[in-house]
Amino acid sequence: MSTAISRTKNRTESRTMKPTPGGRRSARPDRAAWTFLLPFVALFLFTFVLPLGYAVYQSMLKPVRSGALGLGPATVGFAGLDNYSLALQQSAFLESFARVLLFGVVQIPVMLMLATALALALDTLSHRWAGILRAAYFLPYGVPGVIASILWGFLYVPGVSPVVDLLGRVGLAPDFLGYDSVLWSIANIVIWEFAGYNMLVIVAQLKAIPQELYEAARIDGAGAWQTAIRIKLPLARPALVLTGVFSIIGTLQLFAEPLVIKPLTSTVTSSYTPNLSAYNEAFANNNIYLAAAESVILALVASVLSFGFLSLVNRGKGRDAR
Repeated sequence: MSTAISRTKNRTESRTMKPTPGGRRSARPDRAAWTFLLPFVALFLFTFVLPLGYAVYQSMLKPVRSGALGLGPATVGFAGLDNYSLALQQSAFLESFARVLLFGVVQIPVMLMLATALALALDTLSHRWAGILRAAYFLPYGVPGVIASILWGFLYVPGVSPVVDLLGRVGLAPDFLGYDSVLWSIANIVIWEFAGYNMLVIVAQLKAIPQELYEAARIDGAGAWQTAIRIKLPLARPALVLTGVFSIIGTLQLFAEPLVIKPLTSTVTSSYTPNLSAYNEAFANNNIYLAAAESVILALVASVLSFGFLSLVNRGKGRDAR
């Protein structure tokens, strides 16, 4: 069998490698590969690079007033880095970054641990029950974020929520929308929405583990717990890293949940998160240039944190390999 696989691999390589005039074969992809890549490259440029470049361009503009007392028609002038300087001088904008960073430090580990525990549990169940429970856990992800926030928002409001009434009967009076607790109430909504999605990614990675490893572990006398700790979790590392990066980016883009909760409590302000601050500048204060600068800053922070996280886990992976 291994001989057949080796022959197939050699035939594949001989088709993909182009001969050079010197008789040596080149590993460069042929035109067919570039043809297949072209739609992705075009889509990437149109949906990512072009909007990002336009946002950077907008962030370096400013309205220029003319006439006596600035009452004349406004024109657009070059602002340089003034919008970035103004954004970084706004205490509310900086506090929003601190708030989402605190949110992410707590919410991301809790959500990933919950998703990992659910994935490990489903991996040990029979196919029938695993399929039913997998669909049940994934169902919250199918609910739009706005609808989920409205549902949970009503569960947080005293006098409307049966949960608050029930806790009140046993002597508890939680204030889910208070200043100290509303951030964690939003975290609860996000965990409810995305734990099932992350669980599916981890389950897919667990299903890719060769069954021979499980059989070898059983022969060596490993129990379910040892198999999970020594085989499943280390081999599920790529999925955990992927869900970690997605969670970091999603945390910095926190928007729909606080926007929906905002009318229910005065503790959520119009600059509660960086995304809400940029939205408020663009559509409430009509300052699209400052909003563009805040958006670019948010994109830079998301990139730094995501690549920093990847660098950290890859460094740990290299150390483990040594």
